[in-house]
Formats: sequence, C-alpha cells, structure tokens
Amino acid sequence: MTASNEQPGVDPSVWLKAGQGMMQGMFEFVSRQQEMLKQAGIQIAPLEAATADSEPLVKLQQEIAEQHARLWSGLVNRKPGEAYTPVIPAEADRRFAAPAWAESPVFDYLRQAYLINASFLTRAADVLPVADKQAKGRLQFLMRQYVEAMSPANYAATNPEFVKQAVESKGESITRGILNIIADLEKGRIAMTDESAFEVGRNLAVTPGAVVFENELIQLIQYAPQTEKVCKVPLLIVPPCINKYYILDLQPENSFVQYAVSQGITTYLVSWRNPKQEQGRLGWDDYIEHGVLEAIETVQEISKCPKPNILGFCVGGTLTSSALAVAAAKAELPVESLTLLTTLLDFEEPGDLACFVDEGSVATRENTIGKGGLLAGRELSSVFSALRPNDLIWNYVVDKYLKGNAPPAFDLLYWNSDSTNLPGPFAAWYLRNMYLENNLRVPGRLQMCGVPVDLGRVDCPTYIFATREDHIVPWHSSYLGRKLLGGETTFVLGASGHIAGVINPAAKNRRSYWVGENSTAVADEWLASAEERRGSWWPHWMEWLKARSGSLVAAPKRPGAGRFKVIEPAPGRYVKEPA
Repeated sequence: MTASNEQPGVDPSVWLKAGQGMMQGMFEFVSRQQEMLKQAGIQIAPLEAATADSEPLVKLQQEIAEQHARLWSGLVNRKPGEAYTPVIPAEADRRFAAPAWAESPVFDYLRQAYLINASFLTRAADVLPVADKQAKGRLQFLMRQYVEAMSPANYAATNPEFVKQAVESKGESITRGILNIIADLEKGRIAMTDESAFEVGRNLAVTPGAVVFENELIQLIQYAPQTEKVCKVPLLIVPPCINKYYILDLQPENSFVQYAVSQGITTYLVSWRNPKQEQGRLGWDDYIEHGVLEAIETVQEISKCPKPNILGFCVGGTLTSSALAVAAAKAELPVESLTLLTTLLDFEEPGDLACFVDEGSVATRENTIGKGGLLAGRELSSVFSALRPNDLIWNYVVDKYLKGNAPPAFDLLYWNSDSTNLPGPFAAWYLRNMYLENNLRVPGRLQMCGVPVDLGRVDCPTYIFATREDHIVPWHSSYLGRKLLGGETTFVLGASGHIAGVINPAAKNRRSYWVGENSTAVADEWLASAEERRGSWWPHWMEWLKARSGSLVAAPKRPGAGRFKVIEPAPGRYVKEPA
C-alpha cells in the first residue's frame, strides 16, 4: 500500500470480508423466508445445494461483495471536493439526480450502497431456482416492491433534498408536507394532481355529443359531426369498464374521440355505469348482453347501418371480442371490422397483474363477492398503483410529504384517480376464466349468454394495437390474439406504455410505431421484420378504418333517431358518478 492510494490503517480486505459476511447474512435471511414463500405458492430450491442452478447466485454474491469493497474504499480514500467514479452510475435514476446526493460523501454512499443492493436483489430474484414460471413472476414482482420501497430517497433521514429544502425554507416545507399528508389521509388516498383544476364535462370529456340510450349498465353517447360529409359506416367505441371512458376524451388536444370525429367518422361510445350496491349482482354475461351487444343494436338502428365498425380498449376489447363470439355462435356477424387496443385474448402471459391472481385469492373473491357485492374502486386503484410504485406511489411521497410541494395539474393523473367499482360476480368470473384458467382461447370451453363461444368464428378484419412497454397487457401476449380470431389481422406496435402509447395525439406526432406484413405466429419474428415509423399511430389506424367505412354521405343533422331520443348532453350522468 502507498500513501497516495490508501489511507493508513484501511485494509480493503477487511471490507471485502465485511461484505461477504453481509451477503451470507442476506442468504440466511432468504433461507428463513422459504417457508413463507412456499405458503404463498413460491417453491425455491435450497440455496445451499451445490447445483448448477445455484452457481449464478454464488457469482452474484461475489460480485456484490466486490462492489461494496470498492465503494467503501472509494469513500475512505476520497479527499474533500474530489470527484470519483461511482460503482453504479446514478445519473440516469431521477430519484438521485439532484446535486445534493453527490455533495455529501454520506448521502453519496447511501445511494451507491442502495443501488448495489437493489441490483443484487433484483438479479437474484431473476436467477433463483423457482419451481414454476408464475411463482417466479410473483417473486420478482414482490422483490421489486421491496427494493423500490427501501430507496433512501423515500425517507427524511436519508434524503439530502429533504434536509436542504427544510433548511432553506426554515421548516416551512416540513409544515407543507404534514398538511399534504393530512389532506391525503382525509381522502384515503394519495392525490396525484391538483384535482380542483379539472371537472368532467367542463374541461374533460368535452367533445360535443348527446346521450341517446341508457339502461342500468350503460349510457350510449353519439358525438356531433364536425364535417359536412361523414363516412357511411359509423364507429362504436367500447372502453374498459375498469376505468372511466374519458381517457379517450381528455381534452381536445389529446382526445382520441375528437380525432375520430374530426376525420369524418360518426362516433358512438359506451359509457359504463360506476356500479353501486344495486348493480353488485351483475356478471360477465350482463356486460356482454346489456353492454356491448345492446350498444351495437342501438347503433345499427340509429345509423341504419347493419354493420358498424367497433373498437375495444383493454378489457373493453376482451368484452367486445367475447360479444362478437356470442353473436357468431348464433350465425351473426354484426360488425364490419374490429379494432383492439392493448387487449388480452390469450392470458398465458398476462403481465404483472398475474401476481395478484392465484387459486386462493380468486376463491376468496368468489366466496365473498362472487354472488353479489362490489370490488371497490379504491382497491383496484391501489393494485394498479402497485404495478408502478416509483411513479405512482413513492414519487408523490417524496415530492408531497418530504419536500412539501403541491402536485401539478395533470389530466391523465386526475383520470387515474377517478376510480370505478366492479360488480363482484363480474370480477370473480373474469379473474377465474381469464387470468387464472385462460379459458377464452379454447374454442367452446366457455359459455356466454347461453352459447359456447369460439373466437375463431369472429371472421372480420381486425386491427390489433399493442404498446412495447405495457406492463398491464404485454405486447407479446396481445400479439397472440392474431391466431385466435378468424379474420385477417393487422398488428401495430406502439412505443411507450399502456396509456401513453394509446393516447399519442396525431397533432403532436410524438414517439413511433412499428408496422409489418409478416403474419408469423411468433411476435419477435414479426418485430424483426417490422418497419419503424416516426410519430403517432392514429393516422395509420384511420387510413385502415376509412377503407372499411364506406362512401361519404351527408352528416346526420341531429343525434338519435326514431325511438332513440336525446336523454341529456354528453358526457352524461354515468361518467360523473364517483366510486
């Protein structure tokens, strides 16, 4: 050792041994958790077994020990004001991007040690010899929850930004943070945006239209034409019933509905009711019969078009495909074309939501709400937030509670917090038959509305859109729908995630999307030959839709027709009902 490289009395081997000891303790901790994991359905081979499966864990153990040794050596040898190369760069992680993290060796050490440990735990969950794929997915998900919760950025004592802001504001930021906590406790949830900035019908869901039909489950909105001529074949949109429809009609500049209407498409939309206790008896068949199929029949009668185009988004796409399979079982094909946005038909790889679904949890739902009752919107909202804890939980804990900041006004986050209930029988049936048993992909296995269904009999052109970073509907799984449907399919892959990838306005023309003619059954092979195009996918879809929308005719002069009168202006009562 030389004075230029080491401080007297500091032997890196000591820290290497300390790191190894820490890792041994970590492995012992994991071993003690095996019984708990087994009870949760996660089977892990003994960690001490000297098998090929354990070799990656041994390598990870050695790697993390060496990283901690280098980190400590860099810390104790660091001179005041001297920069050094971090063991794991933190610049790309926005949690640690503030200069305050690098200005203090203590906080710099905390973030570096966290990143090393987080990397180890995440990679260890990937290589642990778990018995089956579903259990491994649950383990990886739970590990991500733990890792992200333990970030030093989440806690006052280990966040230098909290300390700095508290000092500079003379404690006012702490006071504001406490007030933010109290306000959210009164709401029973984390408020992610300035909710006073938005109101449905005032500056959200404002595309002009009217409710022309309603029953216990839905209102049907017909939007006012914005062009003198419109396509003869109208479009019916079926949004997810798990969220409110105005994700497709936020504000004029990012409204999917507004875009469709402005392109000369007469557009109708299903507005699902936010169920209360009296709707707690409704099941999957009710949503098909009195939701999708009744909406199709109404559009047919008002427009005098025997086959409108139809679009389903997320679970709205699953419901729509199921409804068309019910119609096909009766030798009917009531639509000209089908568009599916981020939709699962084959649930073999259903994404992170599968971590919440197993036999025990589904049986519990069936026993408690399966014959009547509600799956509360607040519970659904918590589940979806847990899928992206850094973005939808900890980000707000830090910014609102530690720093005392007020959240900005953001329409998408307002919608995200406007939760919906689900009828218990619907939720229980959906979880068992889709997520747990994956029955929809098997012809004839499921009966809906009294008939056996086969997606292969849905013989119409289909446009399938998925997004590359979707954690709710993985695009590879969405792609599997191509082999289940009977008609020709066009598959398009968008950049970004489940919502941002879909709501990509043509006017802003951001991101990109991939198109390809290859109809191979393997998703990655399709992508390898696909062409990337810059900008929004909306114009590509519109070109596809107009080719199936008939000739131009005079726009309807008024909403409704015959027995279908205007009930109230859009957006209607149902979308305004709170959970």
